[in-house]
Amino acid sequence: MATLVARIAPYQGLAGLAGLGVGRGHVLVERSLMVYRRTWLVIVSGFFEPLFYLLSIGVGLGKLIPHLTVGGQDVRYTAFVAPALLASSAMNGAIFDSTFNIFWKMKHSKLYDAVLSTPLGPLDIATGEITWALARGVIYSSAFLIVMAAMDLLSSPWVLLALPFSILEALAFAACGMAATTFMRSWQDFEWVTLTILPMFLFSATFYPLSTYPHVLADIVRWTPLYQAVDVQRALVLGHVHPGLLANVGYLVALGLVGLCIATRRLGGLLLK
Repeated sequence: MATLVARIAPYQGLAGLAGLGVGRGHVLVERSLMVYRRTWLVIVSGFFEPLFYLLSIGVGLGKLIPHLTVGGQDVRYTAFVAPALLASSAMNGAIFDSTFNIFWKMKHSKLYDAVLSTPLGPLDIATGEITWALARGVIYSSAFLIVMAAMDLLSSPWVLLALPFSILEALAFAACGMAATTFMRSWQDFEWVTLTILPMFLFSATFYPLSTYPHVLADIVRWTPLYQAVDVQRALVLGHVHPGLLANVGYLVALGLVGLCIATRRLGGLLLK
């Protein structure tokens, strides 16, 4: 904490802006970098889950499944699953860093109480922590794209937009994760996080085309955040880009902005009592 206070010492003359908390969230990003230099294995381990799914289901089960038709084009099952796991990588990196870690800092280590004794405000905390969670999601996405390239699963020039889109996706999930965490009362409440993330991962057209679902379930899936990301990533990787994808992008932008607003307001209410 002493390092954090030393980093923001030059801002002491701006104490009048403490309530607004504008533009200093990068300090918390730097703190996270210093912390994870000693616990880097935690970040690396999170990359392997989607990789194992790709190798076991995408490659293993793909031997038993014929080519699927996507956008009028026959594609390998592995090529169908990989973009969805790319979207899941960004979600996992962002959501878990913006939930469990935030709760620990807020309720147990009381880090944010110390931060708010400096010129930093609730908006700084929200933007700083969301930026770090976003960065973790992008790290996972970048590594997974390298694996996809090594497996010859990148064939469309549109794939150049896959990583920038992963940034937007990670932002949306990080903001929503942090907003949800401000409502958590104990560690038991995080069962709801798993209860939300796991069905989204399994049913967001990750392993099967949406056309195979019952109509009612398909209509529900279409409105889930992960499906929006899977739909775009699959279109970019397979080259089936169309104007309708702008609606998916708008959905995730709105989700990120709403999550940031809720997180900032809730943090202000919880920490500035």
